[in-house]
Amino acid sequence: MAADSNSVVMENHDQPNALQKHVMFFDRNNDGLIYPSETFQGFRAIGCGLLLSSVAAVFINLGLSRKTRPGKAFSLHFPIEVKNIHLSKHTSDSGVYDKEGRFVPSKFEDMFSKHACTHPHALTSEELSKLMKSIREAKDYGGWCVNNFL
Repeated sequence: MAADSNSVVMENHDQPNALQKHVMFFDRNNDGLIYPSETFQGFRAIGCGLLLSSVAAVFINLGLSRKTRPGKAFSLHFPIEVKNIHLSKHTSDSGVYDKEGRFVPSKFEDMFSKHACTHPHALTSEELSKLMKSIREAKDYGGWCVNNFL
């Protein structure tokens, strides 16, 4: 469905929302669960080194597993449930995805119009750093850490 840049893209509830589609890349076996080994494989697939991939797998799955599995018992396997990924939305984020996991095109465009000075459709590492600092909420130290890590 087409949407203007100020609206939220509405999606069919039978289909994965934009945030689910985003994280499905890491669900390497397409079972709806992302285990640390799959997070590791996903990071390696996008070119990250062994150390970053290992650290990311541990921290991401530790941080998101419980949030995406409400009412379920603790699991030492630390799976992330793709269908509930919207429950793990953190503070001090860009707002590109809303609380239901839908893509908000205007927020995405704002990132580039406000911060992409070198190239209109890309951010340099310095511009990305400035973006991250600009979206911080006051005294939201946990959100700052998550935002800088992801």
